[in-house]
Amino acid sequence: MRGVLIAAPSSGSGKTVAVMGLLAVLKQKGVGLAAFKCGPDYIDPLFHRKVLEVESCNLDSFFLPADQVRALAERTLAETAGPEGFGVVEGVMGYFDGLGGVSARGSSWEIAQILGLPAILVVDGRGASLSLAALIQGFLNYAPADQTGRGNRIAGVIFNRVGGGMYDVLKKTIEAELPVKCLGYIPKMDWLNIESRHLGLVLPDEIADLKGLVKRLGKELERTLDWEGILALGAEERAADTGAGSGSEKAAESPEAVNCRKNPFNASPRGNGAARPSFRLAVAMDEAFCFYYRENLRALEDAGAQLCYFSPIHDCKLPEQTDGLLLGGGYPELHAGELAANQEMRECIRRAAEDGMPILAECGGYLYLLDELEGADGAVYPMAGVFEGTGQREDKLRQFGYITVSSGRDGLYLKQGETVRAHEFHYWHCTRDSERSVMRAVKPTGRRSWPAMREKKRVLAGFPHLYYPSCPEFVRRFGEQCRQYDNEKNGKLVERNADIAECD
Repeated sequence: MRGVLIAAPSSGSGKTVAVMGLLAVLKQKGVGLAAFKCGPDYIDPLFHRKVLEVESCNLDSFFLPADQVRALAERTLAETAGPEGFGVVEGVMGYFDGLGGVSARGSSWEIAQILGLPAILVVDGRGASLSLAALIQGFLNYAPADQTGRGNRIAGVIFNRVGGGMYDVLKKTIEAELPVKCLGYIPKMDWLNIESRHLGLVLPDEIADLKGLVKRLGKELERTLDWEGILALGAEERAADTGAGSGSEKAAESPEAVNCRKNPFNASPRGNGAARPSFRLAVAMDEAFCFYYRENLRALEDAGAQLCYFSPIHDCKLPEQTDGLLLGGGYPELHAGELAANQEMRECIRRAAEDGMPILAECGGYLYLLDELEGADGAVYPMAGVFEGTGQREDKLRQFGYITVSSGRDGLYLKQGETVRAHEFHYWHCTRDSERSVMRAVKPTGRRSWPAMREKKRVLAGFPHLYYPSCPEFVRRFGEQCRQYDNEKNGKLVERNADIAECD
């Protein structure tokens, strides 16, 4: 595929600013674009969507094998940008940082290998000069211990927080001494301040006039980035590290995919060969719940779901004729007071769970289903009350990183011995977490595990963010339960109408 991967020596080097600016410049130049994020991060793709107004998706080599990662990237690029499209992939953490901090598996480096893309290293130049050449040389010479001979694919460098004069000096020295191209710089911009919070960057909608800021950023970087050199670098033919996968046919839009609330994913996630919608799935989407993998939504649609978006904050009830419910992650702790104030919605969801509606709830969605939640303000608020327990904050990460979720028994959605890949990242925990857990989370090294996921009737909830394509049977069974629930509802309606007729 045509494109580049934007990487860095470490987090905080300026990858996101470089990617947003590059996307803004290339979009203004009329280049057909698609954006991607390495790893399981939810927030960076939200920024990509705000800039491009098209879908961004995660590329994760822990969640999927290499051929499926490559097929996903090629299909998304074709769907979003067309056959001549250009992909911009944002890396994760440091370039070689992967599983457990000791492996390059799951790293930006591995994604560059899988896709056959050149990597451009964003180097923070603040407080240094010639020493930056030593840092870059180290990255050029390094290869993971078990991957000798595979190369590192670093082909370019962008300097962050340097001025034009210093950049000219660095470019002359580095290109004379190292086999790498200097592709521009990002000047220090005091007016561009994207804050972070406990789960990463603040959400795009929380930044005043984000589009205006990005437009200004694009104008600035049009002057300081060698965007033509970046395009030329990304157009060069490079072999991917493993056999090619394909999935680039353009997806057909479904005329039935009309959402009850605005779909935040501008490009339809519906895939090829998807079944005609056979059940209506309510998906929570608002300020409190907005963390969803595009491929999870695609998998649900392929299983027959018609996605209907609603807000647990602003709406009073679920969408009409709802057969199932998806409560994703997000920041319910920041909106605990608003969620608590909407008692009608809390009661609606509690009754739906009691009635047997299939519900999947992950992390923030799980916190919402508890009896109570400690808000970011320290106050404790009533929630939906589907599960016993209180969501409480800790001062450090409770769990962080990749896991595999497995079941020790046959459940509704996961059978004994089956696994689904997932990720955890949360400060909040539940006071009754280990009670009635029906699954177990295991770290990739196998050295640590803990209880995960609680079940009640057809509700499955817990802190893990599950990646559904890693276990297609999980999604298929959820769809079957939603259809069964729909049939049960219809049966009850028929019985109730018959009772009314008898009374008449």
